[in-house]
Amino acid sequence: MNPKAQKKKLAFLPCLLLLLHPSHVSPFSHLSSFSIGRFEEVLASDKTLRSFYCWPEPSSHTFLVSTRCKLTPLHMIKKLNKKQRKVMESAVENGIVTPQEDTSEIPPNLRRKIQAKRPFLGHVVPDKSKRKGGSSGPKLQAQGKARADGLNNPSNLKILGGVAKGRKLESPDVYLRPMMGKVKEAVYSTFTAFGLYEEGVATRHLDIFSGSGSVGLESLSRGSTHCTFVDLSRDCCETCQRNIEWCGFGSEPELTRVVNSDAITALKNPESVGIPEGFTYNLVTLCPPYEEIVYADLLEAVANSPCVTDDTVVLIEYPVELGSLPHVITREDGGALVGVRNRKYGRTVIAMYVVNPTGRLNDSAESRPEEFVSL
Repeated sequence: MNPKAQKKKLAFLPCLLLLLHPSHVSPFSHLSSFSIGRFEEVLASDKTLRSFYCWPEPSSHTFLVSTRCKLTPLHMIKKLNKKQRKVMESAVENGIVTPQEDTSEIPPNLRRKIQAKRPFLGHVVPDKSKRKGGSSGPKLQAQGKARADGLNNPSNLKILGGVAKGRKLESPDVYLRPMMGKVKEAVYSTFTAFGLYEEGVATRHLDIFSGSGSVGLESLSRGSTHCTFVDLSRDCCETCQRNIEWCGFGSEPELTRVVNSDAITALKNPESVGIPEGFTYNLVTLCPPYEEIVYADLLEAVANSPCVTDDTVVLIEYPVELGSLPHVITREDGGALVGVRNRKYGRTVIAMYVVNPTGRLNDSAESRPEEFVSL
């Protein structure tokens, strides 16, 4: 036997003997006489529960919900297995656990513009960033039919799935940082797991900061019944309209809407930009230019927007320099956006929320407070 493997086997034996010994008592047993000492045993042996609780001063036996979880223990019951639920319920009933108050206010760091420098990509480079002298690098150009039709696609944007899979998209003549292909693939895999593209589900998508429209067009390709594209740049809106035609979605006027507007105005007062009164969306995606917006304003606008309704899924892309968005964002009407995903892809972070979750979405859209930590 390999000496390393033999060493691991010998290290495991004492644990096995302890479990088999008749005097061994599981920390989950005798829950009727639940005590602080027994709760300490459970925390020591259960990593999941330990990630939610902490006790700064063991001598005081004061248990607090960890700052990694912004919800009270009763809201976390669904996340735990049967044994863990019994432990938690007993701890709450016996007054052992003191829930930390839900601090869902927008953190101060989100109330100012962030510095998140990124290298320039694509065909459009601001004049002040160009180096003087030397030769320029090769220019990316479209190929085949796309090139014959004059398609400008320096970032190699294309539809990744659905009826328009493989279609290359035109880019506007402004500086953009579109969502990376691997990020978009992961995002739409998650949306599919939520049940947004199941048969019989009429998903209406609001794509804010649409740019070339690649995020919204991906949604249409996978089965959305409508997508509204919103961008402040007229060039982006015109490019978006051309991409709609190019992907074959222009023949049905009710399928798409292109709005040339500021994001905050579109969210707060959608009727003023041409979105019909009472028209709500199942999916809202926000992929803003990192350094040009204040995230607190954006979060408050989308949280209280008349465009969202119960179970609307909201995606927000933000830079890793921002730290982490809050797990729960409260609404003015007393409702809330509850965080269900917060994943890092290189220096990009994707957060997903569900507005006033009712349970209609698939189980994979459950609250995940442990993901909303600084990454």
